Amino acid sequence: MKPTVIVGIAGGTCSGKTSVAKKVADLVGRDEVVILSQDSYYRDLKDLTPEERARWNFDRPEAFDNELILSHLENLLAGREIAMPVYSFKDHARTGETILIPHRHLVIIEGILVLQNESIRKKLDFHVYVEEEADIRLARRLQRDEVERGRSAQSVLLQYLETVRPMHLQFVEPSKRYADIIIPRGGENRAAIEILANHIKALIEL
Repeated sequence: MKPTVIVGIAGGTCSGKTSVAKKVADLVGRDEVVILSQDSYYRDLKDLTPEERARWNFDRPEAFDNELILSHLENLLAGREIAMPVYSFKDHARTGETILIPHRHLVIIEGILVLQNESIRKKLDFHVYVEEEADIRLARRLQRDEVERGRSAQSVLLQYLETVRPMHLQFVEPSKRYADIIIPRGGENRAAIEILANHIKALIEL
């Protein structure tokens, strides 16, 4: 019986984590893979006022429901499906809806602080850090948040300067010391992605 392999992909905001995860899934075989986004596990802020939610620091480790992440990883390891929360970035709260995620032989969890939490790291069979230049990440974040999340450029820049950049330097970047492989240039680094996918295939086929 094939083992269940869990791969964690961390990196700064808009560094290309999701792109790497999807390209690895394509190379390994989509029917073998599920991808979890750490963003889906932001703590539910529905009990706070909109103003309080807007001031929340979403880049600290405490912003994530790590207990639920660990529970879901354990369930997937045990061959059970999970109900992943659906998070609204507009409302800064869970919608109440969930997405059923079936068991697969490869579980990829990607997010800025996937490698920062020791308990989560211990669940991972392979640790990946995606690296990209800060100016490129900021430009991507501006475009993403304006187009996909209805944010103004001013609010995106203010959040980046007040919390995103400081938390990146304090928590995200230091976590790359736990990486088994560092992938520069994110989803554009075809060679590194192919090496990663081949290694994962070998782990699954053990």
